[in-house]
Amino acid sequence: MNKVVEVQELGIKDYKSTWDYQEDIFKNIVDLKIKNRREEVELPTPNYLLFVEHPHVYTLGKSGDLSNLLLNKEQLTEKGATFYKINRGGDITYHGPGQIVGYPILDLENFFTDIHKYLRLLEEMIILTLADYGLQSERSPGETGVWLDVGTPFARKICAMGVRASRWVTMHGFALNVNADLGYFDNIIPCGIRGKAVTSLNVELGKKHIDETEVKEKLLKHFKTLFEAEYK
Repeated sequence: MNKVVEVQELGIKDYKSTWDYQEDIFKNIVDLKIKNRREEVELPTPNYLLFVEHPHVYTLGKSGDLSNLLLNKEQLTEKGATFYKINRGGDITYHGPGQIVGYPILDLENFFTDIHKYLRLLEEMIILTLADYGLQSERSPGETGVWLDVGTPFARKICAMGVRASRWVTMHGFALNVNADLGYFDNIIPCGIRGKAVTSLNVELGKKHIDETEVKEKLLKHFKTLFEAEYK
């Protein structure tokens, strides 16, 4: 069981090229697992955690409803945004500047074979990170991600999640709003959920800008503890 995770900081990167990069890593890990089983060997499978910031983009999960995108092609162009239908779970979401996007590409057989637990630990990582900033966040029953003021008329989502897994290898991941332009969420029905708002860490703290490098350091600290991982 290899619990070493290679952390990669990709900077600002186009969504499609990042998706292709994820797919290449994902395929290499799956192919290695197939080879191990076929040849009855035990070569260790690698794990990765990619951090990236995307230019404005809307993505729709495989079970999503296209009507939750409220813009046509011309309006997308006017907004400087792109759109992709992709192979993760969940409905529609937005990625853009000021948002920390994390893509763990893990062989869960190195950690535990439980997708439900995997999602809950990712949520817990976000909850603990927000607690470091004095914010109390939580899960919303039946809705993946991390929220504030669940069960009140002021419920709002601060972190979206959507993953894909095959042969216990994961891809896609989480998007935490840190300094996000929330106006871009007005162009979709986020995650297909009507009547609930979206927020960002800087808004909640009443600050113009939050140090995103510091937020990533906190995320990595909690990820390491929760997954009992090591970094390289």
